[in-house]
Amino acid sequence: MSGSIPDKPALEGLEETWGTRWDAHGTYRFNRESALQRGKEHLFAVDTPPPTASGSLHIGHVFSYTHMDLQARYHRMRGKEIFYPMGWDDNGLPTERRVQNYYGVRCDPSLPYDTDFVPPLEAGATKDGSKPGDQVPVSRRNFIELCEKLTVEDEKQFEDLWRTLGLSVDWSLTYRTIDDNSQRVAQSAFLKNLERGEAYRADAPTLWDITFRTAVAQAELEDREQPSAYHKVTFHGVGIDDVTIVTTRPELIPACVALVAHPDDERYQPLFGKTVTSPLFGVEVPIVAHHLAQQDKGTGIAMVCTFGDVTDVIWWRELSLETRPILGKDGRVLTETPAWIQSPAGIDAYSQLAGKTVFSAKAGIVDLLRESGDLQGEPDPMVHPVKFFEKGDKPLEIVTTRQWYIQNGARDDDLRDRLISRGQEVAFHPDFMRVRYENWVNGLSGDWLISRQRFFGVPIPVWYPLDDHGNPIDGEVITPAIDQLPVDPSSDTPPGFSEDQRGTPGGFIGELDIMDTWATSSLTPQLAGGWGSDDELFSLVFPYDLRSQGQDIIRTWLFSTMLRAELEH
Repeated sequence: MSGSIPDKPALEGLEETWGTRWDAHGTYRFNRESALQRGKEHLFAVDTPPPTASGSLHIGHVFSYTHMDLQARYHRMRGKEIFYPMGWDDNGLPTERRVQNYYGVRCDPSLPYDTDFVPPLEAGATKDGSKPGDQVPVSRRNFIELCEKLTVEDEKQFEDLWRTLGLSVDWSLTYRTIDDNSQRVAQSAFLKNLERGEAYRADAPTLWDITFRTAVAQAELEDREQPSAYHKVTFHGVGIDDVTIVTTRPELIPACVALVAHPDDERYQPLFGKTVTSPLFGVEVPIVAHHLAQQDKGTGIAMVCTFGDVTDVIWWRELSLETRPILGKDGRVLTETPAWIQSPAGIDAYSQLAGKTVFSAKAGIVDLLRESGDLQGEPDPMVHPVKFFEKGDKPLEIVTTRQWYIQNGARDDDLRDRLISRGQEVAFHPDFMRVRYENWVNGLSGDWLISRQRFFGVPIPVWYPLDDHGNPIDGEVITPAIDQLPVDPSSDTPPGFSEDQRGTPGGFIGELDIMDTWATSSLTPQLAGGWGSDDELFSLVFPYDLRSQGQDIIRTWLFSTMLRAELEH
């Protein structure tokens, strides 16, 4: 590069000068032809972590991406061909929340599309003085358009920063986790999982975020210390003495299905197989034994409800107990009195809780228990860990819903052992981080829940056939051909049907749920490497040589990527 030597060296403008030169000369461009000729041993492939475009970059990002870039530059100087893409993780809840706050809107799928819609806010500000909390309902299509608009703007800012930093990535290898190719890859992988029996749909107790109104997977949980209280409550014996339990969730007494104690607890051994009735509601429940009951906690006998926590789910499943849910997806007590509450006093007590939030219902039932004499003493304040969605601000509830799952080794010993073995093939830096991966795999309690009741993401590519009465035919799905992907079942029609058959007897309905964002991000090696569309490239770069990531997403990004690769390749 020609030019005179300046009198004084200056740093201003160097990034733009060299960035422009690198682009013009293709300095960091992946030389595919040379890589194919030289072979994989002369290639260094990077599975670059796609930053969440709805977030903000900080010094930690710069630090970790610099580490990765130094590796790429080192191997480039040693004469290797470098495959170094960049992706943007732009679908999922973080983007939706940012769009809600940025434009002052919320999605209402029941509304029609408005071609002339103008959002009330721009960058969270407005000229008429309305607050960001005054969110205007918009159609699903309008909402998705705003998501796409904002993520493109955010990604441009991210790219500008990375270019200023001087990352030596090949910007021609950029992908987005919401673009058509990513949707095609994610949907194709799901259909292959479905075909092999690895993906399935089931009714099951589901961790539920009442703010986002969506199911939450085990990998997205975190414990937060929350104030609560122990309540000592009397259950009335049927032919036996009354039984006292201690609970932090008295509002779930109408959902009680059993009392449980440890099989070795001599205090309660004579009561196993007997029954008691719940206070206020008079519903008869059995006393059962299970090894997870803690003899030294409370009175040693616990109330099993559907569902107060994950242990309730275990007891319910392993003891084949009844299902008596009382909480809706909005986190409120269901308004209709449950069929199992039949006494006039029980019906009256339930009516005083119906429609209330969990917090209000708890206060209400404590007053009722106090009046009936079934509350022994006063609540004893305490603090304990409560499960939250990592992006949520209210405690999770457990509701029964129909969701899509992918097998992950939790109930398959062979798959779990294979995943552990694959982890041993990975060179962790530092090496002790391998233990976090192995602990996560060994500690899984259920298959991977991948369906989300949200809007901006990759649609689950199935439809459901309807019988002559217009009801979905249990266990049957309609799937598209691979060459039809990507599809959106909420607006596209399945093979062999027409749009006028949507929702009619003998017709079909489309799946409205989208995939968990990790169901797409877990496929970054496939997205960047051309899996399913460029087999020559994918066979060259896969498996990759380097992935730089934080230890906090070993349980999410790393594990889910290992799982998808093990199932597919």
